[in-house]
Amino acid sequence: MYNGYKNENDVKVSFETALDLAGFGLYSYNLTALTGFIIIAYACISFGTTMIIPTSACELKTTNAQQGFIAAGPLVGIILGGVIGGYLGDKFGRRRMMFVSLLSASVVNALASISVDWIMLLILQSIASFCAAGMYSLSMTMLSESVPVAKRNLVVLIVTSIFLMAQGIMAVMAIPIIPLSFSIYLPSLGIHWNSWRLLVLVYSVPGLLAAVWLLTVKESPKYIYTQGKEQEAIDIIKSMHRMNKGKSAEDLHITGLMYNAQQSFGPSSTKEQIVPLFKTPLLKYTIIMTILFVFQQVGAFGIWLPTIANQFVQIVETGKSTDQSLCSILSTTIDTPPDPNAVPCSLNVTSLLFVLLVGALRSIVNGLLGLIINRVGRRNMAMAVALVCGLAGIITNLIPNAFGSAAFFVIFTLGILIVGLYTAITVALFPTNLSFSDRSSIPPQ
Repeated sequence: MYNGYKNENDVKVSFETALDLAGFGLYSYNLTALTGFIIIAYACISFGTTMIIPTSACELKTTNAQQGFIAAGPLVGIILGGVIGGYLGDKFGRRRMMFVSLLSASVVNALASISVDWIMLLILQSIASFCAAGMYSLSMTMLSESVPVAKRNLVVLIVTSIFLMAQGIMAVMAIPIIPLSFSIYLPSLGIHWNSWRLLVLVYSVPGLLAAVWLLTVKESPKYIYTQGKEQEAIDIIKSMHRMNKGKSAEDLHITGLMYNAQQSFGPSSTKEQIVPLFKTPLLKYTIIMTILFVFQQVGAFGIWLPTIANQFVQIVETGKSTDQSLCSILSTTIDTPPDPNAVPCSLNVTSLLFVLLVGALRSIVNGLLGLIINRVGRRNMAMAVALVCGLAGIITNLIPNAFGSAAFFVIFTLGILIVGLYTAITVALFPTNLSFSDRSSIPPQ
């Protein structure tokens, strides 16, 4: 077997073999860390409203319905932007479009910090989420296309765990900022600059830092290869090899990349990608997986987790209603108007720590599932997770004890992990050329 170091003439290897020869070292560590940081930047921009909605309620005087619109806007932006972002990434390159996405989303999100009313906040954060939508899929794709097959599942698991921890990281970022009581009036805009506006600005910083960090890595060699630029792809792989193996390593001698007929880089047209999904034998699987994804709505509780945690902690700290279920507590407080004397409204620090705990638990459980998935099987694991988390959701509403009910609610929120299992099942059921290239990891909504 060719080891990549003998200086022979006309040595050609498959693309995956070339990645194996490039190794897994400093370059791979840097790219994995960068991908994780991009995921955090994506979460800060796309899901920052989870922290902003309750803290801006006093100044913007938002009703429950208006807060619902503010929460839904970014999700619409993610759905619309995800499709366009993936297309542009395939057309112009993963690295280039990520750079544009990081800068544009961060700038627009920063502008949202000077929103004069809830409509302006809704519009700007929806646009920011639209711009950021491609970050997750493009960064995961670029990472998968740049590391050896043997390490691919590991790095995807690491980055996915970081994503599941992202809301907890956002809570940590909010802890020193949200309790601040300063309020500076800006007469030109007619607004008060306060802690929630500062938090929006802080949530924009990771995107800018990630854009600078992105300059330290190369474009996906697989993308370059699929564009017909074979020599440029080889040069990138050699550059990755030098950084992974160190300057003292022998040069990697590859003169060409062999095309593997079994390796698909995607369909030639959108029609070829979509039409087969609605014909036998794939139609049955398309219907089943669509229903599973549609009825997976645990993510909605993730959007409102900071608000739910805040209301729960406030009730518990007063010693009232501890003999009720979590659902009963929320139903009694949902119509309570924000305190007009609070400038601005504030999330309880304990509730933010609760969000951190849930994020950490999601990340840990995701790692444990990754360790046993091959033994149990994807389908069996998905059924077990759905059963346990579904029962926990039912029990949450039945236990007349605030703490017991909250414990089962936390178990219920772990149901978001089933999205990853559904995605893995989808990739296994459908041919590779119908699985949206390598973007097999879809962020939970």
